[in-house]
Amino acid sequence: MSRILRDRRLVLLLCCAALVCAAALLTPLPSPEQIQQWAGQAGPYFPVLFFVAHTLITIAPVPRTVFTVASGLLFGPVVGLAVAVGATVLSAAAAFLLARAYGRERVGMYLDHPTVRMVDERLHRRGWLAVGALRLIAFAPFSVVNYSCALSSIRFWPYLGATVIGILPGTAATVILADALTGGTHPVMVGVSIACIAAGLLGLVIDQRWKPAVAEPVTVLDRPSEATPRP
Repeated sequence: MSRILRDRRLVLLLCCAALVCAAALLTPLPSPEQIQQWAGQAGPYFPVLFFVAHTLITIAPVPRTVFTVASGLLFGPVVGLAVAVGATVLSAAAAFLLARAYGRERVGMYLDHPTVRMVDERLHRRGWLAVGALRLIAFAPFSVVNYSCALSSIRFWPYLGATVIGILPGTAATVILADALTGGTHPVMVGVSIACIAAGLLGLVIDQRWKPAVAEPVTVLDRPSEATPRP
């Protein structure tokens, strides 16, 4: 304890953390309804700016769940779903193309992680089916799947199609449930959210039981001598 107290930087950090916690507890925070009202008053360009920010930021290894929840909370189920799905698909496409253009030698060195190896092995065995399944279960980070697919030999359009199908159930469920925090969501929309979750679970069961006769793309993460995959 005495060593900790002697470290001025650590003491300063702890004091700052305490001040932030105190400010968060004492400062009145807006309700979800107020946040959605504020978004509606921010003007017609606000959804566009949010869409662009969502697309660009999630190209990097930044969790997209924050943006998905914010889409439902700020814009409601219809506009929120369109913004979340559109930005996610564009971000996935941009990350794929950038990683593939940047090259295996420069990007692959940052992907030597057990989760990446697991994703890579699944891509090797199941190809574009793995892309859809990984999007459905979302246990692997969004950016990791993007980069791993770019460094495999999977083609762009099957990758993008599987991404769209894979993200729809979970994204729709998250956006609708986030909108439900405002208290204005129709019970039917909550039922749609539950149906989306059920569809995602059904997709996982199908993926586990479907045994493709021929493996799709072959990974290039462990094969540096092979030619650069086709875009």
